[in-house]
Amino acid sequence: MDKLFKLREHGTTVPKEIVAGLTTFLTMAYILAVNPGMLAATGMPIGGVFTATALASAIATLVMAFAANLPVALAPGMGLNAFFTYTVVFGMGYSWQIALTAVLLEGLLFVILSLFNVREAIIKAIPANLKKAVAVGIGLFIALIGLANAGVVVNDAGTVIGLGSLTSGTALVALIGLAITIVLYALKVPGSILVGILLTTLVGIPFGVTTIPQGFSPLSLPAAPLFAQFDFSSVLSLEFFTVFFTFLFVDIFDTVGTLVGVTTQAGLINKHGEIPKVKQALLADAVGTVAGAVLGTSTVTSYVESTAGVAAGGRTGLTSLTTGILFVLALFLSPLFLLIPSAATTPALVMVGFLMMSSVTSINFADPTEGIPAFLAIVMMPFAYSIADGIVYGILSYVILKAVTGKFKDISALTWVLFVIFVLRFIIS
Repeated sequence: MDKLFKLREHGTTVPKEIVAGLTTFLTMAYILAVNPGMLAATGMPIGGVFTATALASAIATLVMAFAANLPVALAPGMGLNAFFTYTVVFGMGYSWQIALTAVLLEGLLFVILSLFNVREAIIKAIPANLKKAVAVGIGLFIALIGLANAGVVVNDAGTVIGLGSLTSGTALVALIGLAITIVLYALKVPGSILVGILLTTLVGIPFGVTTIPQGFSPLSLPAAPLFAQFDFSSVLSLEFFTVFFTFLFVDIFDTVGTLVGVTTQAGLINKHGEIPKVKQALLADAVGTVAGAVLGTSTVTSYVESTAGVAAGGRTGLTSLTTGILFVLALFLSPLFLLIPSAATTPALVMVGFLMMSSVTSINFADPTEGIPAFLAIVMMPFAYSIADGIVYGILSYVILKAVTGKFKDISALTWVLFVIFVLRFIIS
């Protein structure tokens, strides 16, 4: 282990790395409950999605362990699964098979970009404030989805949106669970989001929200994944390009941002400010996305919850190896995770929304040519119920404002290309 992961060189030990890997798993295992429920709303078999989620997470995390030797775990990304379900399938009317096709193609392109170091050019081409705004907007969108799924907020004829009935049923259980989760998080309880989900599931039993089947057993053999369920019929349309680009855009910046954050916290950044083995780390993300698409789940990305493992002492790929093995073992606990009702996942979605809000503090709102596009990107995601529309309006307003104020040097060639494509999308549709 010392030779494989260079433990002594990184000032760590096998027991410390294993504890760190367990800590990371506990903080992100909520995805095993949230992702199947979210994608199943599109008509995908929930058992197959659970298997795909666990396997894709394990594959990507194990590649990260052995190829990059970094304490970073991966799984289907929050926000990207919401985009898959609520924008691509519900909003645009595409089938989940077409959505999986977009994920596959995005993953394959990400593999190429990772191998040839093209990602740096893309990262530099997108305005910094818009990158931050996308994260914030996705956080608000995810929180709205969670609250709406539990009936805490509802469609209101008088005010467009309003509070639902909060005194009974799913909404009440969700609010109780949210209170439990935020207290656990504030007290820095390890795995607070997952613990909150499990406790909320228990609270839901006397309310009739959590239903335990007769003869329930937490153990079972995993369901078959949705192997290679693709549909290439729409890949040449502009609408499909928007879907494809949004998956790629969010995946790239989510991954890079997470890698920077985790490796900085772990003290792994070198004197030049570079992430060690960043090409291999990005490749792990890309391989996970391709594997996830083939198995039947949305885009896989690096998880910021990996910082919990780093805080517990994780410094090498042995932390990721431990987390990956735990994802494999979780395959046999699908009845336990699939028992969890939407009311119990609402607190997790709200907390993820909270965590993604932190980027708003570093957005430059003083400059209207920077602040207004960022603001439009943020608000259009929850208000239009679409991550893609948030990115579109952010790019369009950015180019227009920079152009009319004469700040052409701030507009990269790629941003101009996206501007033209998004304008054509409006004209053609």
